[in-house]
Amino acid sequence: MNRQRGLALSALLLWGIVIALVAILVIRVLPDVIDYYKIRHAIRAVAADSSGKTVAEIRLAYGKYAEVEHIKTLGPTDLDIFKEDGQVIVAFAYERKIPLVANVSLLIDFSSSASARDSGQ
Repeated sequence: MNRQRGLALSALLLWGIVIALVAILVIRVLPDVIDYYKIRHAIRAVAADSSGKTVAEIRLAYGKYAEVEHIKTLGPTDLDIFKEDGQVIVAFAYERKIPLVANVSLLIDFSSSASARDSGQ
């Protein structure tokens, strides 16, 4: 006597729903994560070239990177620029509220900092 093997229809539907919910979450969150990595790359490039520049020049350099990379989330005025141990540090922090379903939202805190020392110089 052979036993039947396979997946029940109810299990197939359950897994389909789980995969769909995960896909919706990824589709909603991925653009903000990609934007965060663009911003982080831009401030690392600006920090690496910040030696001897004023705060206004650093903000202008970031503004150029943001324009090329189409970054609308964080403007040059949102950067925190300060000196620590003789190194210029460029930092940022912001929150994104991502609506998921009805009144359910996901809140993500993005933050990072960079200095010339972190960039390999």
